[in-house]
This record gives sequence, structure tokens and C-alpha cells, in this order.
Amino acid sequence: MKKRTLYLSQAQLALVIYSTFFINLSAVATEIELPRINVIGKGEQAITKQPGSVAIIKLEELELKQPLSTQDALKTIPGLVIREEEGYGFIPNIGMRGLNPNRSQKLLILEDGVPVAPGLFLANESYYSPRIERMDSIEVLKGAAGLRYGPTTIGGVINYKTKDPEDGVKLTAKTGSHGYRLVSLDAGGATQSGDTIAGINVITSRGDGFRHNDFDLTDVVLKGGTQIKDNQWLSAKFTYYDNEINTSYVGLRKNEYKNGSDKNPAPNDYFITDRKSFDINHEWDISSNVKLNTLVYWSQLNRDFWRRDVKSKDANGTTFRNCDLTLTSSQYCMTGRNREFEMMGIDSRMFILHNSFGIRNEAEIGIRLHSDHLSNKTVRSKTDPDARSGTLTGNVTEKADGLALYAQNRFEFTNKVAVTPGVRVENYDQKLKNELTGTKGNASNTEVVPGIGATWQAIPQAQFFVGAFKGFSPAMTATSISGGGVDQKLDAERSTNYEIGVRGEMNRLAYEATAFHMDFENQIVNQALSSGVDKANGGKTLNQGLEFALGYEIGSGWKLDGNVTYVPTAEFRNSDLGPKGNRLPYAPEFTSNVNFGYQLGSFKASLGAYYVSSQYVDSANTKVETDDGTKGEISGYTTFNLNAYYAVDKYLSLFGSVRNLADKKYITSRNPDGIFPGVERNFEVGATYKF
Repeated sequence: MKKRTLYLSQAQLALVIYSTFFINLSAVATEIELPRINVIGKGEQAITKQPGSVAIIKLEELELKQPLSTQDALKTIPGLVIREEEGYGFIPNIGMRGLNPNRSQKLLILEDGVPVAPGLFLANESYYSPRIERMDSIEVLKGAAGLRYGPTTIGGVINYKTKDPEDGVKLTAKTGSHGYRLVSLDAGGATQSGDTIAGINVITSRGDGFRHNDFDLTDVVLKGGTQIKDNQWLSAKFTYYDNEINTSYVGLRKNEYKNGSDKNPAPNDYFITDRKSFDINHEWDISSNVKLNTLVYWSQLNRDFWRRDVKSKDANGTTFRNCDLTLTSSQYCMTGRNREFEMMGIDSRMFILHNSFGIRNEAEIGIRLHSDHLSNKTVRSKTDPDARSGTLTGNVTEKADGLALYAQNRFEFTNKVAVTPGVRVENYDQKLKNELTGTKGNASNTEVVPGIGATWQAIPQAQFFVGAFKGFSPAMTATSISGGGVDQKLDAERSTNYEIGVRGEMNRLAYEATAFHMDFENQIVNQALSSGVDKANGGKTLNQGLEFALGYEIGSGWKLDGNVTYVPTAEFRNSDLGPKGNRLPYAPEFTSNVNFGYQLGSFKASLGAYYVSSQYVDSANTKVETDDGTKGEISGYTTFNLNAYYAVDKYLSLFGSVRNLADKKYITSRNPDGIFPGVERNFEVGATYKF
């Protein structure tokens, strides 16, 4: 590990910043809600207006279950599949409705309405995940309503909503298995008038890792806002993230996993990220019927992935190239695949209530300007297994500019029936230049994605919803433009999506059931992920299935929450990359999550079970495991988690978790290169104290 962060110095730094920025702020009660873009919104009325499947993870659930990461929290949502990599969710792999979870490329992930992926039109790959400790809730939206956002909303939209600053100072400390430690400090306050509020959150965490893949993380957020006039509000947020993880593309081999090895198979490999971002939100209530929300955002992410070059691999392990001068002119022992992303944009949307056609209408129109930039460098060394510099062997810059226009109108024909048509037009230009050879090229595309959804409140206990929409995801710049600078005319990934469902509440039962159909014209399929990503239009594929979710108040403090996703069809229909009828990679037929909860006064506890059925990892649907562990069917598995939370008083809270209670041994992935085991039994305990 190259750097070490002292917890004490981080806490002292946070207190200094708090004193500097908030010295004129008083700890007075305030109910300021800072403006942001909500995907769903608050309350049952916001949910019933969505013509598609929705889910919200609330703060109370996050406090009880104390998930390790945002993707760990998302295991409770129907339709989602989580693929663990390094164990802590630093590198998110989230799939939806049978779509490959690799780097969360098939769905749009937002934080307060701002894209999390470093480049929407260059490569929608997630190399960073916001910390779950600073989230107030998580919104998940599927169906036609996702057209308001984009691109890459084929699977759906996930929006992480950060906490607004609170008066006072709150300190949280956690400790657990494998040397896991975390300290979080929240400090905030408001002016005497109550019209301005600001706060800071500092998180520092480290651990030895589940496979001796240690990490060292720092996360800082400054957030605040003010009321400008009676009808205008302004908020701003700045984030800084730094993490160094001893993880790799290389996994265990067949016999290593069989013999129960817990070693780090690539101890010289490091995934190093730092990210800075800011966003500014302005909300203007122009009148009682017109509101304008404008978001300006910027982020910069550096991702350096230093990996030891593989010499050979067999069932017993991986051999890496020696770092010495005996290597040939074309051989190296250590390679840094180092990328610097910069993203910026402005998103402005107007909400209008009107009574056209003699009925109530809710319209939303908007425009977004977006720009991506990427510097992609390959740096290689022959002599240093811990190299962070070397010979520059690759240097490619990519740039993309996008313009999106969208509009939708919700027609309330009666107080029970509403129809919401919408359309999004996305134009984007991609440019690529090889800085070593001077070769360059460009590509340009325009996508028109229409959609329509409807809701019908048949009875107070049941609302039906239905939707149809076109989904699309742009091809990566590196694949849409060849190394020679030629536009490959590679189509965007397009799908025609249908959804129908019912949701409601009756007595102590809340439920939602959804059927979905996703017909792809040319799904892009990953073929190899270890030595550069090879992708191609995979032809026609079909994903269809069912989702069920329910919550039931049993009584006497007991509660049951559960969901199940059934995807009987996730297959190639007419493809050069996979035999017709073969199942798509990483598309389990069944996933489910069941939680029994109990509450007695200020004490809460839950016992949960998470199930994932068997899955293939390649388009050939290889069943027999290969010696290097990269192919072979992954068996289904079930894990159990136990959580407890106790609010001692209004100042002190205690909590604890035991994950994988039965210590189930299972494989979560064979990609990119080898076996990645699931996390073994582990525990965590902690406390929060508010001053």
C-alpha cells in the first residue's frame, strides 16, 4: 500500500473545515429541502404517477442493514442482479432484467440527477460508486418514464439521493472482519433566519480486504444551499473521492478455488481512482403552475489500473512475467492502463401544470448539453513490479458532445386514468485521435426514442400500469471509430421495451407485480474482458420475465419483505456471437430476496436471504469448468444476513451485521480473467453519536 490515511488527522481536518465554513451558522431547526432532480419524488402520489415499475430504498432500511456499498443495498430491489468483484462494491457491477452487470453499462446511474459514469458517450462504464453512508435514499425507475433521462436507460435508471446537511455534529465509527474500519463525520448548521444551510461529510475507511486486497479510501462532500427569493432556491455540492485498491482483473484458477485458497492472485495489481465533482441546482417557481429546474454539473475522474503482465496460467495458478532486462523488445512486466475522464453539462427542465383539452395536464420539457473527454494512456515497465511510470506505448484521446431534447405530457383523463406520451431526441458526435500516430476520426449519430405509458387506478387497492418505449445505448467511441480513424457505422444498441404491471396496498399488505419484454435489435455483447474489451453488435436478443415484490406487516412487531425475479428468456435470437437459443451471459433465471424484520421500541432486527440461480458466463454456454477458471457454469447460491439496530437515545445509536451467516462458498464471477469468489462470513459493528 503506497499511502496511509490517519483517522485522527482526517477528523481534525473536518473539524477545521467545519469551523471555517460554518462559523457564522447557528444550530437552529430548519426544514430547508435543497433543490435537486428527483427521478421519482416523495410520497405515494409520486409513485402512482409513474407509468412503470418503481422502487425506493428509504433511510430507515439503510440504517438497519448498514450495506457495505450502494450495490449491496440494491440487492433488495426486484429485477436487479449484483456481481461482486473486490467485495466492497467500489467497482460497481449492476445488471437489470437479465442484462449483463459488467461495469453497470446497461443502465443509467445518477447521484442527485447527475450522471455517475465518467463518460456517457465515450464508454458508459462505472469505475466509481458513491459511498452509501452519505445517502438519504435510492430511487429505481424502470419503464417508459426513464425517457426523461438518458442515454443508456435500456435497463432503467438508478438515482442515489444524498443527505441534506443537518444541524450539529455526528460521528459514526465501524469496525469489522478483515481489518475493516470506517470513521464518518457529519457537521452542519443553518443561519438564524433559516434560509441558508450548509454541511460537510468526511469518510475515511480502510481494510485488509476479503482476499488480502487491501484498500484505503477518503471521501469528502461539501453541500449547502440558500433561498434567494420567496420563489427561488439554490444549492451546490462538491465531492472529492480517493481510493487505492489492491485488486485485479486476474482471479483464482480452478484448483486454487477448489483448495480453498484465500490469497490475492495478483498482489502487484492496483486499481487507483480519484474523483472530483461539483453540481449546482437552481429551482425557480415562476408561478403556481410553472417551475424551472436547472442543473450544472462537472466531474473529473482519474482511473489508473496497474496490472502485472500474465505469462501463463493453468489450473494451479497464474505466472506473471519477471521484471528484468531479459524481456524482448515487445515484452513488458507491468502495464498501467490509465484513463482521465472529464465530464460537464447543463440540464434544464420546465414543469408546467395546464388544463388544455379540458383536462388536467402535467408537462415536462427539457434540454441537456453534455460533453465528455477522455485521455487513455498505456504506460509499461520492464523492470519494476510496482511501477507507476514507464514507457508510453499508447495515447488516445476521445471526445464526445451530446445535445438532448425531450418532452412528455401526462394527460389525466379522469381521476383514475392517465396517459403519458414522451419523446427524447439525442444527437451526439464522437471523436478519436491517436496522439502517437496522429490518426483521427469521427462519428455522428442521432437517436429518436419515443415512449408511452398509462396508469389506471382500478380500485383503491390496485393500480395498473403499462408502457412501451424505445431504448438505446451508444456504442463506445473506441469501437465506433477504428484504429485507422474510420467510422465503423456501428449502430447504437437499440431495444423495444414493453412493461405491464399492478401495484397497490390493502390492509397490511403492499405489493407490485410486473411483466417485461425487451426485444433487442443489436445488443452489444462482451466476449473477452481480460486483455482489452472486445465488443460487437450481437444481433437480436430477447429478455422477458416477471418481477414480484411485497411487504406485509405480520403484527406484534414482525414484518415480511420479499421479492423474486423470474427471467425465463434471456437468449440470442439471431446472432453471430452466440448460437440461437443460447442464454445470455450472467443472466440468472431466478433471483430473490426475503427479509423478516422485527421491531420492539427502539430496537430493530432483520434476517434476510438472497438467492441467485445458476448462470452461464459466455455466449457458448460452456458447462464444464476450464482449468483457468474463465469458463464454466456458475452454480446457484443462497446467502443469509443478520442485522440489528438500536437507538439508545436521541444521541446514540448502535448497530451490527453478520453477512453470509452460513459461510456459503460460492462463485460470483469468472470474468474478467478467472474465478472471483463470493464474500465469506463477515461481521461489522458500529455506533453513531450526535452532538
